[in-house]
Amino acid sequence: MIRRPGRLALVAVLLAAGGLLVTSALRDTLTYYRTPSEVLTDPDAGRDRVRLGGEVVPGSLRRDGELVVFRLADAGHQVTVRQRGVPPETFREGEDAVVEGRLGVDGVFDADQVVVRHGNEYRPSSPAHPESPDAR
Repeated sequence: MIRRPGRLALVAVLLAAGGLLVTSALRDTLTYYRTPSEVLTDPDAGRDRVRLGGEVVPGSLRRDGELVVFRLADAGHQVTVRQRGVPPETFREGEDAVVEGRLGVDGVFDADQVVVRHGNEYRPSSPAHPESPDAR
């Protein structure tokens, strides 16, 4: 079967156009994870929607009706976060949290979602003792 160059070119153009459509659709749904130090050192940080993670600085939590303001810290850098709504019940100062939103022109991170990170410890299981029945 002989293929015509015109058909191959058409298929290539259609595949490229489909790839561009998928890429542009996914770009609006991706949210990157950043730390406070990364957000503060990136001059373009306010353009994109990001997930910002760090420790809620003790003594920084203020509530004023539906407005919650606190600071997230990581590696000596702090970012003030402003969120409307009620954070999860497990949200506490000194605990890790992840917020999702955008850095405002005023340098305050406007979050529309707060997620509390749980401090699970993952350890390898202990080696079985030779005298235990499970060691066989």
